[in-house]
Amino acid sequence: MSRAVAPVVSTILMVAIAVILAAVLSVFALGFTEDVDDAAPVVGQSSGALENGSSNDKQIVTIRHIAGDTVAVENMEVAVGVTCRGGTKRGRLVDLPLQSNTISYGSNENIEGDDIFDTRIGGGPDVELAALTRESFQAGDKIEFRIPDNKCAIPQGGTVTVRVIHVPTNAVVITQELTAR
Repeated sequence: MSRAVAPVVSTILMVAIAVILAAVLSVFALGFTEDVDDAAPVVGQSSGALENGSSNDKQIVTIRHIAGDTVAVENMEVAVGVTCRGGTKRGRLVDLPLQSNTISYGSNENIEGDDIFDTRIGGGPDVELAALTRESFQAGDKIEFRIPDNKCAIPQGGTVTVRVIHVPTNAVVITQELTAR
């Protein structure tokens, strides 16, 4: 009777060792431990506004960080999708913070995708580029930019979708969908 127990116990031990070995190897092979350490910042509350109009001095988009973690501006991008009269356009502000008080398009690009942003100094009249020029984006700060009418005329009922992306984790920390009225 005692001889029948030994093969059962040895089989259970071999299965347990195989499972533990597989778990340890999968952690090393899949890099699971690296992903746990890289948590995205959490922006608990944000707001957005679209000042619509039909001139190059209107169509101002404002995104406010109301509560949550501070986001390093060098680790973020701002993705924008806009319903224009001629169809949908998508642009992205990259290589932040801005090196000057201007969104660059050309040799020192801050824009990927469609050029839908005002590239005048300071973003044009009545625009404060604000957090786009600073080291951090924290509660109380705002991101503001203009979408000129000559690059994308937003019709009444058209939408502007803004996503603030934390690049190291590829996480969207803010999403705002704004409607032109």
